[in-house]
Amino acid sequence: MSDERDTRHEDGDDTAAVARPSGKRSARRTRAASSSAVATIDRPSDSAKATTKQSGKDKKAGRGGTGNPFKRLVKFLKEVIAELRKVIWPNRKQMVTYTSVVLVFVIFIVAFISGLDLAFIKGVSWLFG
Repeated sequence: MSDERDTRHEDGDDTAAVARPSGKRSARRTRAASSSAVATIDRPSDSAKATTKQSGKDKKAGRGGTGNPFKRLVKFLKEVIAELRKVIWPNRKQMVTYTSVVLVFVIFIVAFISGLDLAFIKGVSWLFG
């Protein structure tokens, strides 16, 4: 899995910008193999921080988050759909594997807690008999 997320190469080129994720693993692998892109963090300058602080104060003094609730709902739903398009959905084999691991773990925990419960019942009945 690390080969999908870590696109750094040994050549040391850390200046390239990362392309927007497509949500497709095969496309990411070919892009990662062909380019030497590395994620970078853009930090705002001091003037940008001052502007952000001022606009935050203006929001608190003004209307802030009020407005047409239907427009905000539509905007929210559009953003949800955009985020869902970025999700890398598991294929059938992965889904069966993940589901079976979860079911085995749940069965194990249920059996363990049932065993503890039975042991406490036996212990309390022996002690207070």
